[in-house]
Amino acid sequence: MFVTDMKVNLLGTTLDNPIIPASGTFGFGYEFASWYDINILGSISCKGTTLEARYGNPLPRIAECPAGLINAIGLQNPGVEKVISEELVKLKEVYKKPVIANVGGHSTDEYVKTVSAFNDVDNVFAVELNISCPNVKGGGMAFGTDYKTASELVKKIKEKATKPIIVKLSPNVTDVTEIALAVQDAGADAVSLINTLVGMRFNLRTGKPIISVGKGGYSGPGVYPVALRMVYEVSKALNIPVIGMGGISKSEDVIEMMTAGATAVMVGSANLINPFACKEIIDRLPYVMEKYRINKLEDIIGRAH
Repeated sequence: MFVTDMKVNLLGTTLDNPIIPASGTFGFGYEFASWYDINILGSISCKGTTLEARYGNPLPRIAECPAGLINAIGLQNPGVEKVISEELVKLKEVYKKPVIANVGGHSTDEYVKTVSAFNDVDNVFAVELNISCPNVKGGGMAFGTDYKTASELVKKIKEKATKPIIVKLSPNVTDVTEIALAVQDAGADAVSLINTLVGMRFNLRTGKPIISVGKGGYSGPGVYPVALRMVYEVSKALNIPVIGMGGISKSEDVIEMMTAGATAVMVGSANLINPFACKEIIDRLPYVMEKYRINKLEDIIGRAH
């Protein structure tokens, strides 16, 4: 009998498997508990949280694309106080494993305060900094496209944070490795990549953008080869864990992304197409591992190097 071990260690936490629904594509997690037992997931990266409540961008803020979609949600959330007192409490009732909080902001001070709010939340084992969101004005990607700005932000956060910090990197840069090295040197405990590419769609009748704010973040299978290349380059340059994402939709993608250097993977747009996407990937992963004679997933991390 072929024995498979899907466990991975991420920042000192053992995950039953490397599958993590990506922030912004899985709500706060408990919404999916009526579909299947979400405790099969390795972890969950919760919906992006800001210091104060945000409505997000005006509608429409989703546009379909070949091999993916564009979104410009704009970090809609009820604010960190309610996320901790309400959303994470609801999640804890149906999900017994530690999760990742995802934080966005408009200023260094806002990031620091929001991250610090999670210091004493027992079901959060790490905080993911969204410094790469392309559809938030006055923040988001502005922090993630300049290595000096990103570095200073991470340094300030690390002074106050007690949880490991994961920095989510933007692909909308000349050299993603430069940004990755800068945040590693500033004290980041891990990086996750890639966030969305910047894209547009137009209404052929009106000649105007479909998305209300014009541009948005393009994600889905179309970005997968780009994500693989960037994960490969960054994981080769860094000595901290890399979480890979970008167009992952099947078990084979997980194997390939880990081969490129990812310790764990995040599944995003696939959840919006099929609410069972993560479950199906996890269910099929042992069979794919057997097909390729992989006993232990941790053994293949970065084997392309």
